[in-house]
Amino acid sequence: MKKFNFRKVLDGLTASSPGSGSSSGSNSGGAGSGSVHPGGTAGLPREEIQESLTSDYFQICKTVRHGFPYQPTALAFDPVQKILAIGTRTGAIRILGRPGVDCYCQHESGAAVLQLQFLINEGALVSASSDDTLHLWNLRQKRPAILHSLKFNRERITYCHLPFQSKWLYVGTERGNTHIVNIESFILSGYVIMWNKAIELSTKTHPGPVVHLSDSPRDEGKLLIGYENGTVVFWDLKSKRAELRVYYDEAIHSIDWHHEGKQFMCSHSDGSLTLWNLKSPSRPFQTTVPHGKSQREGRKSESCKPILKVEYKTCRNSEPFIIFSGGLSYDKACRRPSLTIMHGKAITVLEMDHPIVEFLTLCETPYPNEFQEPYAVAVLLEKDLIVVDLTQTNFPIFENPYPMDIHESPVTCTAYFADCPPDLILVLYSIGVKHKKQGYSNKEWPVSGGAWNLGAQTYPEIIITGHADGTIKFWDASAMTLQMLYKLKTSKVFEKQKAGEGKQTCELVEEDPFAVQMIYWCPESRIFCVSGVSAYVIIYKFSRHEVTTEIVSLEVRLQCDVEDIITPEPETSPPFPDLSSQLPPSRSLSGSTNTVSSEGVTKDSIPCLSVKTRPVRMPPGYQADLVIQLVWVDGEPPQQITSLSISSAYGIVAFGNCTGLVVVDFIQKTVLLSMGTIDLYRSSDLYQRQPRSPRKNRQFIADNFCMRGLSNFYPDLTKRIRTSYQSLTELNDSPVPLELERCKSPTSGLATRTPEAAPGFYRNEMPAVKQRSQVHHLPETRENSYNRSRSSSISSIDKDSKEAITALYFMESFARKNDSTVSPCLFVGTSLGMVVLISLNLPSSDEQRFTEPVVVLPSGTFLSLKGAVLTFSCMDRTGSLMQPPYEVWRDPNNTDENEKTWKRKLVMNYSSSSQEMGDHQYTIICSEKQAKVFSLPSQTCLYVHNITETSFILQADVVVMCNSACLACFCANGHIMIMSLPSLRPMLDVNYLPLTDMRIARTFCFTNEGQALYLVSPTEIQRLTYSQEMCDNIQDMLGDLFTPIETPEAQNRGFLKGLFGGSGQTFDREELFGEASAGKASRSLAQHIPGPGSIEGMKGAAGGVMGELTRARIALDERGQRLGELEEKTAGMMTSAEAFSKHAHELMLKYKDKKWYQF
Repeated sequence: MKKFNFRKVLDGLTASSPGSGSSSGSNSGGAGSGSVHPGGTAGLPREEIQESLTSDYFQICKTVRHGFPYQPTALAFDPVQKILAIGTRTGAIRILGRPGVDCYCQHESGAAVLQLQFLINEGALVSASSDDTLHLWNLRQKRPAILHSLKFNRERITYCHLPFQSKWLYVGTERGNTHIVNIESFILSGYVIMWNKAIELSTKTHPGPVVHLSDSPRDEGKLLIGYENGTVVFWDLKSKRAELRVYYDEAIHSIDWHHEGKQFMCSHSDGSLTLWNLKSPSRPFQTTVPHGKSQREGRKSESCKPILKVEYKTCRNSEPFIIFSGGLSYDKACRRPSLTIMHGKAITVLEMDHPIVEFLTLCETPYPNEFQEPYAVAVLLEKDLIVVDLTQTNFPIFENPYPMDIHESPVTCTAYFADCPPDLILVLYSIGVKHKKQGYSNKEWPVSGGAWNLGAQTYPEIIITGHADGTIKFWDASAMTLQMLYKLKTSKVFEKQKAGEGKQTCELVEEDPFAVQMIYWCPESRIFCVSGVSAYVIIYKFSRHEVTTEIVSLEVRLQCDVEDIITPEPETSPPFPDLSSQLPPSRSLSGSTNTVSSEGVTKDSIPCLSVKTRPVRMPPGYQADLVIQLVWVDGEPPQQITSLSISSAYGIVAFGNCTGLVVVDFIQKTVLLSMGTIDLYRSSDLYQRQPRSPRKNRQFIADNFCMRGLSNFYPDLTKRIRTSYQSLTELNDSPVPLELERCKSPTSGLATRTPEAAPGFYRNEMPAVKQRSQVHHLPETRENSYNRSRSSSISSIDKDSKEAITALYFMESFARKNDSTVSPCLFVGTSLGMVVLISLNLPSSDEQRFTEPVVVLPSGTFLSLKGAVLTFSCMDRTGSLMQPPYEVWRDPNNTDENEKTWKRKLVMNYSSSSQEMGDHQYTIICSEKQAKVFSLPSQTCLYVHNITETSFILQADVVVMCNSACLACFCANGHIMIMSLPSLRPMLDVNYLPLTDMRIARTFCFTNEGQALYLVSPTEIQRLTYSQEMCDNIQDMLGDLFTPIETPEAQNRGFLKGLFGGSGQTFDREELFGEASAGKASRSLAQHIPGPGSIEGMKGAAGGVMGELTRARIALDERGQRLGELEEKTAGMMTSAEAFSKHAHELMLKYKDKKWYQF
């Protein structure tokens, strides 16, 4: 354990240089360079702080992925193991079992998954990709791996079929040929069914690609091949000839057998279903158009939309099920995608919210020649997964235990809380369970395979997601799972917009006016605060009781005096303006009072949204306590909020944007401060702003801030700038230039509508902010501004006078150099790297807090860093992380308690010794370029670490791990960096994830205990850990995909069925497809690629010495797992044998000496 000595000036001395905090440690090194500096003059070390964290504590690895698989393409189900697999367009595979069993794996090529096939009850999966490659996955380990790959070079794969308990995979191609692959060795057999041999010689046209392959349930030696043009061939594998051929004048999409193997059903492109009998292949036995209009006799039925897939499943005690997707009439264009279930004469149409990608019928038996007994249908939609219960007449759906609805409305922001108060999860669940949907099937979720246990990680975790429609979702993320606890709708605070009213009242964001932009939650006090894209802040308080009350609202006029900023004359105003002049001229406490000019053109003092003025019923849970809205100023809409913080102990909320800072007392419902950023340090203008040209100022200078450091880091992106921008609310994942995204709204690409004006200065032309400070700009303004040259020098950018508030932090600290005790403070960080300390003077007693005013004044203390400020934190004299003070939660609507005697209970989180004279604390400040540690109240810089010079930090948080604090950073170049505190020693620097989409930047967040997450796609959350301990134990936390299960025994066919039911049981594929009889396939046809997967747990091959050895290893493992059961069975058999021997001997003695006529 290494010790670090602090050498610094005593807090009472004033000999230190005022500029040392901002100049010390300036380092011209590259990314990750850092230096350590004693601030001010050297002094004796006052204490030794031991840092227990070392680099051995850190390692990066992905843990689990939650949500719906993005852009799904394929579906498969193992009826014995009862696990489900979903393939996607990006080459990902998600394997789902019982809750807790959720596995993600990825093809390295990234090619789309065309089809998935389980090796039923074998612990393996075959995937066919769009790059014409077959892969064999081993599922007998917690993280599946590829064992073999087979790359087809000359033909495109269109369909695959693996018969039950077979090791030979049939592969159909685009050319119409059928190849056979040995699953164990993944080598192509020399047996090939060529398309020109399958069809009749008289046929002049190509039959098209293979769309279906299946062996006959009656005879495994017969293979049914379906071609796209309507040709079906029944191929005899032994004689290598077509036994019969079927022709139809409509294209075929799918085929399914009757379990007896005498009939099969086809679905066609005209919306028809044809049923064929093998005894009369000349014409279909039955033709139906389920959704077509009935026609007169002799006339062809009306054509409908194609039936993309049909499944024909039989039942022992009822009519068969015919289930298909598509086939609706063309005259019903507005109808949604549907799944049709035909059972006897009943036809049920289930309309879906999204297009159907694939569906599978879940049956009781894996044997194709038995009654199938279907009990459910798994339907994979583009944006959802549902399972329909077939055992009930109304076909209800099962309640999905997986978090498949994360993207119900697009996610716009996230927050992650680890090791939060343990009672919170139970409280939120008890409230949220009352609002769950009803009408689900009363049966258990049928996908119940795998095994999972809690593992060693038991601390509670909560994830919060904000969405584009204004909803907030609280999720229980404990023990590597995700379950929704509670849902809050922030839009209920506002009036519904009438048709045509949106353009008049909400021009800031027309597409998603209620989109959540930032959230701030205090788990201890249960205070919740949210800011929306329409420049509003809502404060919620938690209550277990329902209440009906009016919503209190405040309207704040926040503007910046541009004329004062650009004037070259020296400042003549007082150091800090009168607070009364900063308050809005008019406030409405119960709604919005709009004032418009007489001409009706210029908008002024109008909020973007209208708060409900009538009493509102608020159910138990989070209830709105106060709504704060920024209003239009001189015809310009308010800028979006870029930073947000709240203190339950102080009763104060603060937020800022590109214009300035607002501080509100939410206890007394009053505005304490509404000030432009420049006014925070008007008398101490550190930038010495120079007069600038009005023509230059007319262009938005936001781009300078947005592009700082990007021109060197992403030089190629400057060539790909476009005027059209992609909305985050659209569920697509195409890459967007990073330069544009930094200036973009989290929910919309729409620009702020700035009215036409004469040449001069815009009053609200403020710079854009870092990744969580998005501002809309006109496309033409973007285009013009990006054409300017971009200098990597920051000095010219720092001279820009427009600053955004990028970080806020409430803490008990030293506001001024001469302070001897801590007091309530607000740390304010700006986009230009400035830190301003604001002093909060609160009333001394609880009674006065509700009546006496709170005084908020800038203290005159300034600190500076390079780049926009991202985060703050404080440590006490011993190096322990200090938590902001908070108020202990109390139900505001609890009538049982005595309101008069109740007093606010505050937790200050610091010891009494910290109040002693001459004490100090350490403040950690991180910007997008560097991190600094200051000593307060001396304001000397102790440590500086220049994190990056060529990139910028997107997210930074001070987190606790192993009871020690560290600084975690996520950089735009994909690096995740961890630094110890307070010395800022680099602990970890891993190139984890290149930033290809700003969705990652907006949603990436760190939390305590080595956890982090981000939105990896519009529908999925990826969790990761940077803890070495958790990486070591990850195997224990994940679920098992494969569990040893006895394969169900086949039903007894009976004597007559065995005699006349075909020769399927005597068919030997090994003899027919093996190298001895079929020969070797052409080497140029396909290439075998050994997989990187471990051989451990692989199901052994049936032939060859290596296969025997592998099978022996598997058998040995399974024998060890079942040792106790085998011993019991053996003992029982021995007892039974002994009893049988005894009885047989007694019987022999009894009849030994008797003659034949004595019987």
